[in-house]
Amino acid sequence: MNNIVLYEPEIPQNTGNIMRTCVATDTKLHLIKPLGFEIDDAHLRRSGVNYIDKLNYEVYENFDDFKSKNPGTYYYFTRYGHKPHTSFDYSNKDGGELYFIFGKESTGIPKEILQKDLDHCMRIPMTDKVRALNVSNSVAIVIYEALRQQDYNDLLREEPHKGADFLERE
Repeated sequence: MNNIVLYEPEIPQNTGNIMRTCVATDTKLHLIKPLGFEIDDAHLRRSGVNYIDKLNYEVYENFDDFKSKNPGTYYYFTRYGHKPHTSFDYSNKDGGELYFIFGKESTGIPKEILQKDLDHCMRIPMTDKVRALNVSNSVAIVIYEALRQQDYNDLLREEPHKGADFLERE
């Protein structure tokens, strides 16, 4: 199973967008405190577009609390990483849990955490004109790369509401 981990997220709109992405991709969301907002904050719900009731998520007191409850492979996203996110095999043939960890918007993941697993620190390639992509965009890029490598698991490949033949109908 794929998991998105937000280390001390600060901006409710970003987390709301990530919540929607997690619901769309059947991905569990892990939130590590302190949070820069309340889970029931109106901004968070608005950004989550009313999907929060369908979200599989858990909140942790700190990173050690998260680690103690979640064995698996951790991938850290940082602008200081040396490997592109596409250089890893996320096909998950062994069936273990994969955790994609993103830091808080202002400072990222602490250096002390990253230094313990440099082999799994990566960045999404970009120009030198920006420091980093928006975290919700980064999450979407990475989770869909993992799902692509996993042949999209059981995600729908056709629109379920208007029908698979919607474009062909007059």
